[in-house]
Amino acid sequence: MDVARRSPIGRPRGFDADEALGRAMVVFWRQGYEGASLADLTSAMGITKTSMYAAFGNKEELFRKALARYADGPAAYVAKAIALPTALEVATAFLDGSVCASTQPGFPIGCLGVQGALAAGENGLAIRDTLAVWRDEGRTHLHDRFRQAVDDGDLPPDADPDLLARYVMTVANGIAVQAAGGSSRDDLQRVAAASLRNWPLT
Repeated sequence: MDVARRSPIGRPRGFDADEALGRAMVVFWRQGYEGASLADLTSAMGITKTSMYAAFGNKEELFRKALARYADGPAAYVAKAIALPTALEVATAFLDGSVCASTQPGFPIGCLGVQGALAAGENGLAIRDTLAVWRDEGRTHLHDRFRQAVDDGDLPPDADPDLLARYVMTVANGIAVQAAGGSSRDDLQRVAAASLRNWPLT
């Protein structure tokens, strides 16, 4: 049998999936989950709806992939901050990272994880819950890191890791909301610095 004449199994996508996902991330970041229509997404990605479904699944699945891309890209400061040697350095880098990510030139202002589904109708409830879990994971990472700092003597023995984690996360989320409202990077940087002036020290 002449196998050389057989048709190849499947077809190449014909587009860069990673680049397309990055563009979808920006649309969701700018417009929110419900505000981003399929037409908006596919137009920005440069692909058809059929190609989008084949490569990424439905809109909800695409958003989750875009959120993971956001976590590994603009929000990569979280993991870097957690790895720093002292609790104060962790908190400082976390808030500085929030300021930079929320005011990064060439990208939407604010935070995809905070604003992606703050106001969600029936069709966006699952994504709202997904983002709540995502933000809570960040708080948990901070809590565990601050608990380690107490155990290591880097924080006072009476310091409350849960309260500190919630405090830092609340300030970071507020920074994102204020950025979306038009606050400048310099103003937000001052807020971040002021919020840590009474940080507990041993």
